[in-house]
Amino acid sequence: MARDGSVVPADPQAMVVAKKKTQSARSWILFDATGQGSILDVDKYAIMHRVQINARDLRILDPFLSYPSTILGREKAIVLNLEHIKAIITAEEVLLRDPTDEHVVPVVEELQRRLPKQGDGKEYLGGQNDNEAAEEDESPFEFRALEVALEAICSFLAARTTELEMAAYPALDELTSKISSRNLDRVRKLKSAMTRLTARVQKVRDELEQLLDDDDDMADLYLSRKAGSASPVSGSGHANWFAASPTGGSKISRASRASIATMRLDENDVEELEMLLEAYFMQIDGTLNKLTTLREYIDDTEDYINIQLDNHRNQLIQLELFLSSGTVCLSFYSLVTAIFGMNIPYTWNDDHSYMFKWVVILGGVFSAIMFLMITLFALKKGLVGT
Repeated sequence: MARDGSVVPADPQAMVVAKKKTQSARSWILFDATGQGSILDVDKYAIMHRVQINARDLRILDPFLSYPSTILGREKAIVLNLEHIKAIITAEEVLLRDPTDEHVVPVVEELQRRLPKQGDGKEYLGGQNDNEAAEEDESPFEFRALEVALEAICSFLAARTTELEMAAYPALDELTSKISSRNLDRVRKLKSAMTRLTARVQKVRDELEQLLDDDDDMADLYLSRKAGSASPVSGSGHANWFAASPTGGSKISRASRASIATMRLDENDVEELEMLLEAYFMQIDGTLNKLTTLREYIDDTEDYINIQLDNHRNQLIQLELFLSSGTVCLSFYSLVTAIFGMNIPYTWNDDHSYMFKWVVILGGVFSAIMFLMITLFALKKGLVGT
């Protein structure tokens, strides 16, 4: 290709060997209707000219720019930006960016397997496989490519959600059994990862929901239908038929008018695409529900931990109350001790040494009774637990 740049056959081993070279922002892989892939090393202007999109749409696929997940229908192409899957789908070919990325390699293999129409050099055993192949053959090329991309991104996000669940639930259970700085920091990191993953899943879900809510946007994704309606039946062929057989020409003319009328009637029929999008919408919605359940579990764990901390705080307050009560009682006992410990001569102190032990005993008993009364008062008013 002179204008579009160099083209290299897509060999998986060659793709791995040439990974450093093809990891540039200009690396693309091209799939045709037969599933054959070719590595393209072209600039953005060649891509824009090939698929007839503007620079703004192509900028969405730039890996160095952060754009949310988007599915855009254009006149002759579908611009697909789903996380790591960045592709341009036309009625006859698929352009996939960064084919050597570890997350994109499974998508490349799936496109090579599912893009060709079943039956082209392939045999399937069993009536069920034949029926499935027939149903897949009826789907337009762009829908088969779109289905591969949606299946890949839904499976990818579901796998990330499962990994997060497997790490989060044991960490939360461990935190409830033992509150420590290590467990708290671990749960904090998992919650941050869950928040980021939820935002990614929510964006894909919102994009599918927006498409399902607008029939015009879904109709824009029917590239094969738009290409067929834009290319009317050739007039020269009709002229030859008419000249050879007027009757046959009138029949073909009526058939052509009927097919054109049917095509115009089907322009607003988006049932096939709607069923396709609904299937993956339900799958991504299920993934979002798992993340929502995980978030609720984290919130419940946080509430449980806060209750535990409040309980410990209340216990500390009760201990402080008992200590303060004991300090007050001992302060009275210390007052008696301080009075009798003064170096002041008392006339009644002579020949009354037995008074010392009675003062000590009565002072201790009075302090104990005072502490018991304070405790009973606190229990009666509900200031401490039973």
